[in-house]
Amino acid sequence: MTEEPQRTFEIERKYDADADTALPDWTGIPGVLSVTDGEPRELDARYLDTVDAALARNGIALRRRTGGPDAGWHIKGPRQGDGRLELGWPLGDADRLPDAVAEMVAQWTDADLHPIARIENSRTAFHLLGADGIIAEFVDDHVRATDLRTGTRREWREWEMELGPAAPGDRGAFFAAVDAAVFAAGGRKPSSGSKLARALGF
Repeated sequence: MTEEPQRTFEIERKYDADADTALPDWTGIPGVLSVTDGEPRELDARYLDTVDAALARNGIALRRRTGGPDAGWHIKGPRQGDGRLELGWPLGDADRLPDAVAEMVAQWTDADLHPIARIENSRTAFHLLGADGIIAEFVDDHVRATDLRTGTRREWREWEMELGPAAPGDRGAFFAAVDAAVFAAGGRKPSSGSKLARALGF
């Protein structure tokens, strides 16, 4: 029987930030009562695709990531509305693609998969807390990426705000307040749609 993946529907916003930009002030965000201390996480991900980028052409990203609370194999699907479905499986043995992941990937391609990028990330994660629990998770990422096709290395800093289990009903108002806090701190709209795209020069 095929192992069922963990399913997460991510609703998040990304931002660019300079290396020395101070973190935003979240005290003005509606519903936020407190913010946890930052939790450091060292993440190391390797992304795979076919030579002709069959997964990317279908809006799919496949990675094996170590470090952090969700270490494992992940398949990120194409954007659906204001979010994106992520499927997750345990790390398994060494770097071998688990059978359950291979079966899922087969719906898009049966060609050989090759490493295309390595993304190392020094992350600090914060929880924005409200009366009913975690409203959102904010992460401050210092990213070091290598395009394994060419050897090109890139470094940048970005922020992400992802809705949590106690997210407010009015997402638009919440993210508008987040935007205002980010831009006031000196953050910017993202220059790329994902870490993988930026690692590969897109």
